[in-house]
Amino acid sequence: MAKHSVTKRFGILTAGGDCPGLNAAIRGVCRGAHDRYGMEIVGIANGFRGLIDEDTKILKPEDFSGILTRGGTILGSSRVKPFGGTTSEKEVVDSDKVSAIKETYSKLNLDCIVVLGGNGTNTTGYKLSREGLNVIGLPKTIDNDIFGTDKTFGFDSALAIGTEAIDRLHSTAQSHSRVIVIELMGHKAGWLALHAGVAGGGDVILIPEIPYDIRTIGQHLEKRAKSGKTFSIVVVAEGAISIKEAEMDKKDRKKFRMENGPSVAYRVASEINAETGMETRATVLGYVQRGGIPSATDRVLATSLGTAAVELLANGKYGRMVALTGSDIGSIDLRVPEGKVKNVPTDHYMIDTARAVGTCMGIGADV
Repeated sequence: MAKHSVTKRFGILTAGGDCPGLNAAIRGVCRGAHDRYGMEIVGIANGFRGLIDEDTKILKPEDFSGILTRGGTILGSSRVKPFGGTTSEKEVVDSDKVSAIKETYSKLNLDCIVVLGGNGTNTTGYKLSREGLNVIGLPKTIDNDIFGTDKTFGFDSALAIGTEAIDRLHSTAQSHSRVIVIELMGHKAGWLALHAGVAGGGDVILIPEIPYDIRTIGQHLEKRAKSGKTFSIVVVAEGAISIKEAEMDKKDRKKFRMENGPSVAYRVASEINAETGMETRATVLGYVQRGGIPSATDRVLATSLGTAAVELLANGKYGRMVALTGSDIGSIDLRVPEGKVKNVPTDHYMIDTARAVGTCMGIGADV
Protein backbone atom coordinates (compact mmCIF):
# COMPACT_ATOMS: atom_id res chain seq x y z
CA MET A 1 0.00 0.00 0.00
CA ALA A 2 1.32 3.41 -1.01
CA LYS A 3 2.30 5.89 1.68
CA HIS A 4 0.42 9.18 2.04
CA SER A 5 1.67 12.03 -0.12
CA VAL A 6 0.71 15.71 -0.29
CA THR A 7 1.65 15.67 -3.98
CA LYS A 8 -0.66 13.53 -6.10
CA ARG A 9 0.42 14.51 -9.62
CA PHE A 10 3.58 16.28 -10.78
CA GLY A 11 5.47 17.10 -13.95
CA ILE A 12 9.15 16.45 -14.60
CA LEU A 13 11.45 18.05 -17.16
CA THR A 14 15.12 18.35 -18.09
CA ALA A 15 16.44 21.66 -19.44
CA GLY A 16 19.74 23.14 -20.60
CA GLY A 17 22.69 21.08 -21.76
CA ASP A 18 22.51 17.31 -21.47
CA CYS A 19 24.90 15.50 -19.15
CA PRO A 20 25.52 11.99 -17.82
CA GLY A 21 23.18 11.10 -14.96
CA LEU A 22 19.99 12.78 -16.13
CA ASN A 23 18.23 9.49 -16.81
CA ALA A 24 19.47 8.09 -13.50
CA ALA A 25 17.94 11.11 -11.75
CA ILE A 26 14.67 10.79 -13.70
CA ARG A 27 14.54 7.14 -12.68
CA GLY A 28 15.23 8.02 -9.03
CA VAL A 29 12.39 10.54 -8.96
CA CYS A 30 9.91 8.43 -10.88
CA ARG A 31 10.58 5.08 -9.19
CA GLY A 32 10.37 6.62 -5.73
CA ALA A 33 7.28 8.66 -6.52
CA HIS A 34 5.43 5.81 -8.22
CA ASP A 35 6.49 2.82 -6.10
CA ARG A 36 6.52 4.39 -2.67
CA TYR A 37 3.75 6.99 -2.92
CA GLY A 38 1.64 6.11 -5.95
CA MET A 39 2.03 9.58 -7.46
CA GLU A 40 1.02 10.24 -11.05
CA ILE A 41 3.91 11.47 -13.19
CA VAL A 42 3.68 13.70 -16.25
CA GLY A 43 6.76 13.75 -18.46
CA ILE A 44 7.38 17.13 -20.07
CA ALA A 45 9.27 17.05 -23.38
CA ASN A 46 12.19 19.31 -24.29
CA GLY A 47 12.53 21.41 -21.17
CA PHE A 48 10.37 24.47 -20.64
CA ARG A 49 9.38 24.35 -24.30
CA GLY A 50 7.24 21.32 -23.47
CA LEU A 51 5.33 23.35 -20.90
CA ILE A 52 4.84 26.18 -23.37
CA ASP A 53 3.66 23.87 -26.18
CA GLU A 54 1.87 21.40 -23.87
CA ASP A 55 4.06 18.57 -25.14
CA THR A 56 3.60 16.03 -22.37
CA LYS A 57 2.75 12.39 -21.63
CA ILE A 58 1.93 10.28 -18.60
CA LEU A 59 5.01 8.29 -17.56
CA LYS A 60 4.46 4.65 -16.69
CA PRO A 61 6.98 2.25 -15.06
CA GLU A 62 8.00 0.90 -18.46
CA ASP A 63 9.05 4.43 -19.47
CA PHE A 64 11.57 4.83 -16.67
CA SER A 65 12.75 1.24 -16.45
CA GLY A 66 16.20 0.31 -17.77
CA ILE A 67 17.43 3.89 -18.10
CA LEU A 68 19.89 4.04 -15.18
CA THR A 69 22.98 3.64 -17.37
CA ARG A 70 21.79 5.56 -20.41
CA GLY A 71 23.33 8.89 -21.35
CA GLY A 72 21.30 11.90 -22.42
CA THR A 73 17.70 12.30 -21.29
CA ILE A 74 14.59 10.36 -22.26
CA LEU A 75 12.59 13.60 -21.88
CA GLY A 76 14.69 15.64 -24.29
CA SER A 77 16.00 19.10 -23.52
CA SER A 78 16.14 22.66 -24.84
CA ARG A 79 17.48 26.03 -23.81
CA VAL A 80 14.16 27.85 -24.12
CA LYS A 81 13.93 30.47 -21.35
CA PRO A 82 10.60 32.04 -20.42
CA PHE A 83 12.57 34.66 -18.51
CA GLY A 84 14.95 36.05 -21.08
CA GLY A 85 17.55 37.56 -18.77
CA THR A 86 18.11 41.15 -17.72
CA THR A 87 18.82 44.53 -19.23
CA SER A 88 20.81 47.16 -17.38
CA GLU A 89 17.56 48.33 -15.83
CA LYS A 90 15.21 45.38 -15.34
CA GLU A 91 14.50 41.73 -15.86
CA VAL A 92 13.24 40.73 -19.29
CA VAL A 93 10.16 38.50 -19.11
CA ASP A 94 8.48 36.83 -22.09
CA SER A 95 4.96 37.18 -20.72
CA ASP A 96 3.46 34.98 -23.46
CA LYS A 97 5.72 32.07 -22.55
CA VAL A 98 5.17 32.50 -18.83
CA SER A 99 1.41 32.64 -19.35
CA ALA A 100 1.51 29.50 -21.51
CA ILE A 101 3.49 27.65 -18.83
CA LYS A 102 1.01 28.65 -16.13
CA GLU A 103 -1.89 27.63 -18.35
CA THR A 104 -0.37 24.21 -19.07
CA TYR A 105 0.42 23.71 -15.37
CA SER A 106 -3.21 24.42 -14.50
CA LYS A 107 -4.67 22.40 -17.38
CA LEU A 108 -2.60 19.34 -16.42
CA ASN A 109 -3.74 19.71 -12.82
CA LEU A 110 -0.15 19.54 -11.55
CA ASP A 111 0.72 19.91 -7.89
CA CYS A 112 4.38 20.59 -8.69
CA ILE A 113 7.06 20.60 -11.41
CA VAL A 114 10.41 18.89 -10.84
CA VAL A 115 13.10 20.59 -12.92
CA LEU A 116 16.48 18.96 -13.59
CA GLY A 117 19.11 21.40 -14.74
CA GLY A 118 21.93 23.81 -14.10
CA ASN A 119 22.08 27.41 -12.98
CA GLY A 120 19.70 28.71 -15.63
CA THR A 121 17.14 25.95 -15.13
CA ASN A 122 17.01 26.27 -11.35
CA THR A 123 16.88 30.07 -11.63
CA THR A 124 13.93 29.73 -14.02
CA GLY A 125 12.36 27.30 -11.54
CA TYR A 126 12.67 29.88 -8.78
CA LYS A 127 11.13 32.59 -10.96
CA LEU A 128 8.22 30.30 -11.81
CA SER A 129 7.73 29.66 -8.10
CA ARG A 130 7.38 33.41 -7.68
CA GLU A 131 4.64 33.23 -10.32
CA GLY A 132 2.70 30.85 -8.09
CA LEU A 133 3.84 27.45 -9.36
CA ASN A 134 5.19 24.77 -7.05
CA VAL A 135 8.71 23.82 -8.15
CA ILE A 136 11.47 21.49 -6.92
CA GLY A 137 14.94 21.61 -8.48
CA LEU A 138 17.73 19.07 -8.99
CA PRO A 139 21.30 20.28 -9.66
CA LYS A 140 22.88 18.80 -12.80
CA THR A 141 25.86 20.11 -14.74
CA ILE A 142 29.31 18.93 -15.72
CA ASP A 143 30.54 22.39 -14.66
CA ASN A 144 29.88 21.79 -10.92
CA ASP A 145 29.09 25.50 -10.63
CA ILE A 146 25.66 25.50 -8.97
CA PHE A 147 25.67 27.54 -5.78
CA GLY A 148 24.36 25.74 -2.70
CA THR A 149 25.46 22.18 -3.44
CA ASP A 150 28.92 20.69 -3.01
CA LYS A 151 28.62 18.59 -6.13
CA THR A 152 26.40 18.24 -9.16
CA PHE A 153 25.72 15.03 -11.02
CA GLY A 154 27.43 14.95 -14.41
CA PHE A 155 30.68 16.39 -13.05
CA ASP A 156 32.32 13.09 -12.14
CA SER A 157 31.61 11.54 -15.53
CA ALA A 158 32.97 14.57 -17.39
CA LEU A 159 36.02 14.59 -15.12
CA ALA A 160 36.80 10.99 -16.08
CA ILE A 161 36.49 11.80 -19.78
CA GLY A 162 38.64 14.92 -19.48
CA THR A 163 41.30 13.06 -17.54
CA GLU A 164 41.41 10.25 -20.09
CA ALA A 165 41.82 12.80 -22.89
CA ILE A 166 44.76 14.41 -21.09
CA ASP A 167 46.30 10.97 -20.55
CA ARG A 168 46.04 10.23 -24.25
CA LEU A 169 47.57 13.55 -25.27
CA HIS A 170 50.68 12.87 -23.20
CA SER A 171 51.93 10.23 -25.62
CA THR A 172 51.46 12.45 -28.69
CA ALA A 173 53.04 15.46 -26.97
CA GLN A 174 56.01 13.33 -25.92
CA SER A 175 56.44 11.67 -29.32
CA HIS A 176 56.60 15.00 -31.14
CA SER A 177 58.22 17.13 -28.39
CA ARG A 178 55.33 19.56 -28.49
CA VAL A 179 53.27 21.71 -26.20
CA ILE A 180 49.63 20.61 -26.43
CA VAL A 181 46.85 22.83 -25.13
CA ILE A 182 43.61 21.02 -24.26
CA GLU A 183 40.42 22.99 -23.66
CA LEU A 184 37.82 21.63 -21.27
CA MET A 185 34.31 22.89 -20.59
CA GLY A 186 33.22 24.53 -17.36
CA HIS A 187 31.48 27.73 -18.51
CA LYS A 188 32.72 30.50 -16.20
CA ALA A 189 34.08 28.19 -13.49
CA GLY A 190 37.29 26.20 -13.36
CA TRP A 191 36.25 23.10 -11.42
CA LEU A 192 36.45 20.67 -14.34
CA ALA A 193 39.77 21.93 -15.73
CA LEU A 194 41.34 22.11 -12.26
CA HIS A 195 40.36 18.58 -11.24
CA ALA A 196 41.13 17.00 -14.62
CA GLY A 197 44.38 18.94 -14.83
CA VAL A 198 45.54 17.61 -11.47
CA ALA A 199 44.30 14.08 -12.22
CA GLY A 200 45.98 14.07 -15.64
CA GLY A 201 49.23 15.68 -14.53
CA GLY A 202 48.81 18.91 -16.48
CA ASP A 203 51.94 21.08 -16.46
CA VAL A 204 49.91 24.28 -16.71
CA ILE A 205 46.28 24.71 -15.62
CA LEU A 206 44.39 27.89 -16.52
CA ILE A 207 41.01 28.64 -14.92
CA PRO A 208 38.68 31.67 -15.12
CA GLU A 209 39.20 32.54 -11.46
CA ILE A 210 42.91 33.30 -11.99
CA PRO A 211 43.66 35.55 -15.01
CA TYR A 212 46.86 34.28 -16.60
CA ASP A 213 50.07 36.02 -17.62
CA ILE A 214 51.48 34.53 -20.84
CA ARG A 215 55.01 35.51 -19.80
CA THR A 216 54.69 33.41 -16.65
CA ILE A 217 53.47 30.45 -18.71
CA GLY A 218 56.31 30.91 -21.18
CA GLN A 219 58.91 31.00 -18.42
CA HIS A 220 57.48 27.84 -16.87
CA LEU A 221 57.52 25.95 -20.17
CA GLU A 222 61.06 27.11 -20.99
CA LYS A 223 62.22 26.04 -17.54
CA ARG A 224 60.75 22.59 -18.17
CA ALA A 225 62.48 22.38 -21.54
CA LYS A 226 65.87 23.35 -20.08
CA SER A 227 65.50 20.63 -17.46
CA GLY A 228 65.19 18.04 -20.22
CA LYS A 229 61.41 17.75 -20.35
CA THR A 230 60.69 17.90 -24.05
CA PHE A 231 56.92 18.27 -23.94
CA SER A 232 54.20 19.94 -21.89
CA ILE A 233 50.43 19.70 -21.42
CA VAL A 234 48.46 22.89 -20.86
CA VAL A 235 44.91 22.38 -19.53
CA VAL A 236 42.62 25.35 -20.17
CA ALA A 237 39.07 25.95 -18.94
CA GLU A 238 36.82 27.34 -21.68
CA GLY A 239 36.24 30.47 -19.60
CA ALA A 240 39.92 31.14 -18.88
CA ILE A 241 40.99 34.74 -19.37
CA SER A 242 44.33 36.52 -19.62
CA ILE A 243 45.33 39.51 -17.52
CA LYS A 244 45.29 41.50 -20.76
CA GLU A 245 41.69 40.46 -21.48
CA ALA A 246 40.63 41.09 -17.88
CA GLU A 247 41.62 44.74 -18.31
CA MET A 248 39.46 45.17 -21.43
CA ASP A 249 35.84 46.22 -21.46
CA LYS A 250 33.28 43.73 -22.77
CA LYS A 251 33.21 45.16 -26.30
CA ASP A 252 36.99 45.18 -26.75
CA ARG A 253 37.29 41.69 -25.27
CA LYS A 254 34.74 40.34 -27.73
CA LYS A 255 36.58 41.97 -30.65
CA PHE A 256 39.93 40.60 -29.42
CA ARG A 257 38.54 37.07 -29.20
CA MET A 258 36.98 37.19 -32.65
CA GLU A 259 40.35 38.19 -34.09
CA ASN A 260 42.39 35.61 -32.19
CA GLY A 261 40.97 32.16 -32.78
CA PRO A 262 37.68 30.35 -32.32
CA SER A 263 38.24 29.58 -28.63
CA VAL A 264 40.62 30.01 -25.72
CA ALA A 265 42.74 26.93 -26.55
CA TYR A 266 43.71 28.42 -29.90
CA ARG A 267 44.45 31.82 -28.36
CA VAL A 268 46.65 30.28 -25.68
CA ALA A 269 48.44 28.03 -28.18
CA SER A 270 49.17 31.03 -30.41
CA GLU A 271 50.38 33.08 -27.45
CA ILE A 272 52.68 30.29 -26.25
CA ASN A 273 54.16 29.91 -29.73
CA ALA A 274 54.75 33.66 -29.98
CA GLU A 275 56.22 33.85 -26.48
CA THR A 276 58.51 30.81 -26.61
CA GLY A 277 58.82 29.68 -30.21
CA MET A 278 57.79 26.20 -29.10
CA GLU A 279 55.70 24.08 -31.45
CA THR A 280 52.22 24.21 -29.93
CA ARG A 281 48.95 22.51 -30.85
CA ALA A 282 45.39 23.01 -29.59
CA THR A 283 42.73 20.38 -28.86
CA VAL A 284 39.14 21.24 -27.93
CA LEU A 285 37.41 18.27 -26.34
CA GLY A 286 33.95 19.78 -26.79
CA TYR A 287 30.70 17.85 -26.46
CA VAL A 288 32.48 14.53 -25.91
CA GLN A 289 32.65 15.60 -22.25
CA ARG A 290 28.85 15.65 -21.95
CA GLY A 291 28.03 12.38 -23.67
CA GLY A 292 27.96 8.71 -22.86
CA ILE A 293 27.03 6.65 -19.85
CA PRO A 294 27.29 8.13 -16.34
CA SER A 295 30.01 7.01 -13.96
CA ALA A 296 29.09 4.91 -10.93
CA THR A 297 29.53 7.98 -8.72
CA ASP A 298 27.12 10.03 -10.86
CA ARG A 299 24.57 7.20 -10.92
CA VAL A 300 24.60 7.06 -7.13
CA LEU A 301 24.44 10.85 -6.70
CA ALA A 302 21.71 11.34 -9.30
CA THR A 303 19.61 8.53 -7.84
CA SER A 304 20.03 9.85 -4.30
CA LEU A 305 19.12 13.40 -5.31
CA GLY A 306 16.12 12.04 -7.20
CA THR A 307 14.79 10.07 -4.25
CA ALA A 308 15.39 13.07 -1.95
CA ALA A 309 13.23 15.14 -4.30
CA VAL A 310 10.47 12.53 -3.86
CA GLU A 311 10.44 13.13 -0.11
CA LEU A 312 10.04 16.87 -0.73
CA LEU A 313 7.13 16.10 -3.06
CA ALA A 314 5.51 13.77 -0.56
CA ASN A 315 5.75 16.33 2.24
CA GLY A 316 4.69 19.29 0.10
CA LYS A 317 8.00 21.10 0.61
CA TYR A 318 8.06 23.09 -2.59
CA GLY A 319 10.32 25.92 -3.73
CA ARG A 320 13.47 23.97 -2.87
CA MET A 321 16.46 22.41 -4.61
CA VAL A 322 17.94 19.14 -3.37
CA ALA A 323 21.62 19.50 -2.55
CA LEU A 324 24.67 17.61 -1.35
CA THR A 325 26.45 19.10 1.66
CA GLY A 326 29.42 17.07 2.79
CA SER A 327 28.11 13.52 2.88
CA ASP A 328 24.49 14.55 3.55
CA ILE A 329 21.74 15.12 1.02
CA GLY A 330 19.21 17.72 2.00
CA SER A 331 17.65 20.74 0.33
CA ILE A 332 17.97 24.51 0.11
CA ASP A 333 15.59 27.29 -0.81
CA LEU A 334 15.43 27.71 -4.60
CA ARG A 335 16.29 31.38 -4.25
CA VAL A 336 19.77 30.47 -2.94
CA PRO A 337 21.28 29.43 -6.33
CA GLU A 338 19.33 32.05 -8.31
CA GLY A 339 21.59 33.96 -10.67
CA LYS A 340 24.78 32.82 -8.91
CA VAL A 341 27.86 30.92 -10.07
CA LYS A 342 29.89 28.76 -7.70
CA ASN A 343 33.44 29.64 -8.67
CA VAL A 344 36.64 28.00 -7.46
CA PRO A 345 37.87 30.00 -4.44
CA THR A 346 41.40 31.23 -5.07
CA ASP A 347 42.43 29.72 -1.73
CA HIS A 348 40.92 26.31 -2.55
CA TYR A 349 43.07 23.36 -1.52
CA MET A 350 43.11 22.00 -5.08
CA ILE A 351 44.96 25.08 -6.31
CA ASP A 352 47.60 24.60 -3.64
CA THR A 353 47.73 20.90 -4.50
CA ALA A 354 48.43 21.74 -8.15
CA ARG A 355 51.17 24.18 -7.25
CA ALA A 356 52.73 21.78 -4.76
CA VAL A 357 53.36 19.24 -7.52
CA GLY A 358 54.91 21.86 -9.81
CA THR A 359 51.90 22.90 -11.87
CA CYS A 360 51.81 26.48 -13.13
CA MET A 361 48.47 28.24 -12.57
CA GLY A 362 49.39 31.08 -14.93
CA ILE A 363 50.53 33.87 -12.61
CA GLY A 364 53.89 35.18 -11.45
CA ALA A 365 54.09 33.31 -8.14
CA ASP A 366 54.10 30.02 -10.05
CA VAL A 367 57.57 30.47 -11.57
